[in-house]
Amino acid sequence: MSTIDDKQDIIQYVPFMSFVHPSFWHSLTEMKLNVDKLNENTKQIYGRYSYRDDIISVLEVDGTSFNKDPETEFHYINVTGTLMNKNTIEDFKNIDKAALINSVGEIMRANIQIKSWIDNPNSLLNFFVLSFADLKKFHYYYWFAFPAPSQPVVCLKEKCKNISTCFNEKQIKDISQSYQLLEISQKCFFAIVKDGDSYNVVTLSKILDKNRNKDEESNIDLTNTFFAFADHSNCENPGWPLRIFLAALFEYCPDLSKKIIKVIGIRCSKNGAINNSQIYNITVPETIQTPQNVGWVGWERNERGNFGPKLANMSSSMDPVKLADTSSDLNIKLMKWRLVPDLDVTIMKETKCLLLGAGTLGCHVARDLLAWGFRHITFIDSGKVSYSNPTRQVLYTYQDCLNGGRKKSEAAADNLKLILPTVQSKGLVFHIPMPGHPIGESLKDETVTNIELLTEAIKDHDVIFLLLDTREARWLPTLISAHYGKITINAALGFDSYLVMRHGISSAQEETSINSTFVSGDQLGCYFCNDVTAPGNSLKDRTLDQQCTVSRAGVAAIAGALAVELLVGTLQHPLRVKAPAVYNLTDEELDPKLQGVLGPIPHSIRGFLHSYQTVLPTCTKFKQCIACSEVVIGKYKEEGLDFLMNVFNSGTYLEDVTGLSELQLTAEMTEILTLSDEDQDTTSI
Repeated sequence: MSTIDDKQDIIQYVPFMSFVHPSFWHSLTEMKLNVDKLNENTKQIYGRYSYRDDIISVLEVDGTSFNKDPETEFHYINVTGTLMNKNTIEDFKNIDKAALINSVGEIMRANIQIKSWIDNPNSLLNFFVLSFADLKKFHYYYWFAFPAPSQPVVCLKEKCKNISTCFNEKQIKDISQSYQLLEISQKCFFAIVKDGDSYNVVTLSKILDKNRNKDEESNIDLTNTFFAFADHSNCENPGWPLRIFLAALFEYCPDLSKKIIKVIGIRCSKNGAINNSQIYNITVPETIQTPQNVGWVGWERNERGNFGPKLANMSSSMDPVKLADTSSDLNIKLMKWRLVPDLDVTIMKETKCLLLGAGTLGCHVARDLLAWGFRHITFIDSGKVSYSNPTRQVLYTYQDCLNGGRKKSEAAADNLKLILPTVQSKGLVFHIPMPGHPIGESLKDETVTNIELLTEAIKDHDVIFLLLDTREARWLPTLISAHYGKITINAALGFDSYLVMRHGISSAQEETSINSTFVSGDQLGCYFCNDVTAPGNSLKDRTLDQQCTVSRAGVAAIAGALAVELLVGTLQHPLRVKAPAVYNLTDEELDPKLQGVLGPIPHSIRGFLHSYQTVLPTCTKFKQCIACSEVVIGKYKEEGLDFLMNVFNSGTYLEDVTGLSELQLTAEMTEILTLSDEDQDTTSI
């Protein structure tokens, strides 16, 4: 504070600092492009500041500042402001800044003179924003002003002191509670009046008479009255609102300038306590007053400490595509704040997902992958979008059905980009060869090409989703995924049931790690490990309702969501694909070492909508599995295409290779012998 003499210090107010949220510029951009266009008319906006003692003193604006009614929040004061956005940078630079703030100040002076502020104290505060928006580069030039009269100059009779020096603990608590009960429009400026041994928080209209003549002597009992304001300052100096408040009081009653005025700067803690509030005893020295026609001040200083505009370079975030990409991750980023601090967001962004099937399951899985932050998604499907699809398959619209229908994989990839333009998505169109579907000579070249495309696609991705209609369509991708050690998530639907599971990965040298509570992730069985027959042509001699996946409307959404959650849980586990499948344990018994960041991960999830039940079965690898056993993978490595062709052209070849044929024969002979023994026993009786 500056010194006027040995006893009095001139008050130096703490000015507001502006803080502009990126959403403010986004709202301004939308309004400029779609509403204002070339219109330079001023626009009313709202800002707010906090009087909490642990928050930096800023007046902030955001995307909601353009709302008709400002949002209210505890410990914040809403301030009405004016935005003037110029069309050119030249107009922004050349406008007379002194004349501009004086014109705003004269409007505020008129409000002070008609005494409307007594009923609505918040109207005393105002701010002004002069701006220019370069919408090609997303550069925003702006300059805030917080208008206040340059006079009167006021001094402190004595050094400011804490509120506890004049009030006891009970009185401070009562003042705090009464202050919180004031209407939001009354919290900026008010009064505290002594009543016996207690103090009452009252509005200004209770002690100031709008109809009194300014030349009349004040009837305010200044001995027992404290004027108060919501103070954003967190140092000894009072905040900027006091400047305009004192000017209004002296305009209301010039006689006050001859007396000592007691003012409290209210500063709250986060729980509402006002123990850090400061008391100022204010006087107005006659020796330093200037004539009545004073000017107005309040232009904000820039980052260099000079009076001048600021620049907000939003080119990296205001591009709608980039803004969409940033905003889409908000939910995941908020998880890391408190709920899951160890969540690895990067791994999901970098993981490449291959979706085999772009039908009902594929669409739901893709949407959920986007929501979890996956940004590399590829579809494989040979079908076209039909008119029956869009109501169930959420990535398609009526337009995709026209002209014979678009290819599903391509339409799904394109529509995914309409949801989030930054997603790396593409669609591959080819048919997946299947066991039990013989390959004619004329289709051999095409089949070879399709096998090569599928193999390359699986090699290029980290996660494979099996979302196909038939059992046999899942065989080849299961084999190739097992061969290359890829994370494989399988989802299959019934009418009112579903199966979601993850496949294990192992080598011949590894031993199965199993105990009564968990199975090691690398020894988990695949989709075919519970089968003792090779897949065949499941579409042969089937009616339409048997050929289509007919299921209750919610089944696919549930299964798709669980498939993605199973993947995310696996990726967030320190062992990744080798994460153990836990069973037979309650949450209390579960060893934390078996859990991932998001909890324990099951092997499979079977759901039944008719009874609304879910079970979590776990099975190990079957050494004679037709898809992931070592003998099948070994045959595939050694013989390659010849092995695959034998599988496609023969319904029993896989059973012969894996020994299932012998196993079935043994089972049949055992049954025959059992029946024979029973017949003999019956005869003897």
